Amino acid sequence: MMDGVRVVVVGAGVVGFSTAVCIAENLPHVSVTLLGEKFSPETTSDGAAGILFANHNPDVPVEQQRRWFKSSFDHLRLIAQSEDAPEAGVMLSSGWQIFRDVPEDKTPYWSDLVLGFRIMTERELVRFPEHRFGQAFTTIKCECSRYLPWLEKRFRRAGGQVEQRRVDNLQDLSGSFDVIVNCSGLGSRSLAGDVSVQPVRGQVLKMEAPWLQHFIRDGDGLTYIFPGIQGVTIGGTRQGGDWNLQVDENDTRGILKRCSSLEPSLKRARILSSWVGLRPDRKTPRVEVEREVEVKKGGRSVTVVHNYGHGGVGVTLSWGTAMEALGLVKKSLQETKRDKAKL
Repeated sequence: MMDGVRVVVVGAGVVGFSTAVCIAENLPHVSVTLLGEKFSPETTSDGAAGILFANHNPDVPVEQQRRWFKSSFDHLRLIAQSEDAPEAGVMLSSGWQIFRDVPEDKTPYWSDLVLGFRIMTERELVRFPEHRFGQAFTTIKCECSRYLPWLEKRFRRAGGQVEQRRVDNLQDLSGSFDVIVNCSGLGSRSLAGDVSVQPVRGQVLKMEAPWLQHFIRDGDGLTYIFPGIQGVTIGGTRQGGDWNLQVDENDTRGILKRCSSLEPSLKRARILSSWVGLRPDRKTPRVEVEREVEVKKGGRSVTVVHNYGHGGVGVTLSWGTAMEALGLVKKSLQETKRDKAKL
């Protein structure tokens, strides 16, 4: 690869830092800078439950979804089984996903990528009388309030530079960098002019309930209980087009009622904190080079690689889409090198 090449990653959430780490570690002769307006603990990623689940997206090829999920799962599993696990906030998590009605797809595309996937027995379902079907398996929980600072340390060790800075226009970066990687999430509405990115408001509570060891997730994705390293995250809400970042007490009561119906012991748990975040939702995640609108300034062309729009599966797909973005950056730099050789 070319020495002196400068790459900038815009966005300091889990997708941004994952992408920055992938580029810095795999392209050691490239200078990589990450720009973010907000850093942990103030990013959307910080409040996410961070458990690896994914729904089938009919607009994305299944093999691509499998590749993204497997890459993220394998990456985080290695961390969970290493000495870095406590600092990185990554742990294996076992439990149940339950359904009120038997789903059409009893074995989702990721069923062979998690650990020990099986259909729940009738005896196991007795404790959930309103649910007729369930899946038991072990997945991974990644607590971004720990994982993001750990990723930042890893990025800096790889020679990456971090700068807190608001970016209002990608063209403003074209004079200083050769490749721009846009991981700005909801900010892509303005930075990429993509109004298909919509906020989906999510509210969760963190509870003090150390006796809970297994996750429970309703198949509708709205009600879940995820034990973590410090506290149990319960939720949630999915309110499309809602920009409200204030805690709603009606939502709090609704979450407590729904989660306590699945796990009655939560009635004895203490609320540690409440959190609200806006998921950057899009019909499909956008991981591509936008060649037709290459930023041009001073007679030079700068490629823009997009990696945003993950909605509620940012942690789940973060490493997989980061690796794909890395491939796009590599390809762009190789094409630039060939073009220069022709001159």
